[in-house]
Amino acid sequence: MKTILTTLLFFGLCLPSFAKKNNFFEEAKILFEEEKYEESKFLFQRNIVYNPKNAESYLYLAKIFDFEENKVEQEKYINSTLLLEPKNEEAMYLLIDIELKRSNFSKVEELNENFEKICSNMCEKLTLIKSRLKELE
Repeated sequence: MKTILTTLLFFGLCLPSFAKKNNFFEEAKILFEEEKYEESKFLFQRNIVYNPKNAESYLYLAKIFDFEENKVEQEKYINSTLLLEPKNEEAMYLLIDIELKRSNFSKVEELNENFEKICSNMCEKLTLIKSRLKELE
């Protein structure tokens, strides 16, 4: 019994410390803001290893791949973000932008309807999306 309590106490004290050390998100975000994309990409990917449900890490990776003009990886990370957080406005907007560039009007209209339902912080983008759609028609 004493061994079990000692083991539980050990894990109870050590696991939060381990998790804290392995949350690379904040450091990666700082590097991203300093435009150190390679370094931040490594840390965001590392954060995903320890925190696979961290939608923000996927979103930042999508932004990095956009900067690197790697559209395949960008879209993969946007989709991962939306899988974890379907109401993520920024990810939805980035996906709409990709589909607009592809001239995939039916997909843009579908995504735009969803975007209208979830928007709270980025609603001003609705007008921009509609005007871009009209320009392409």
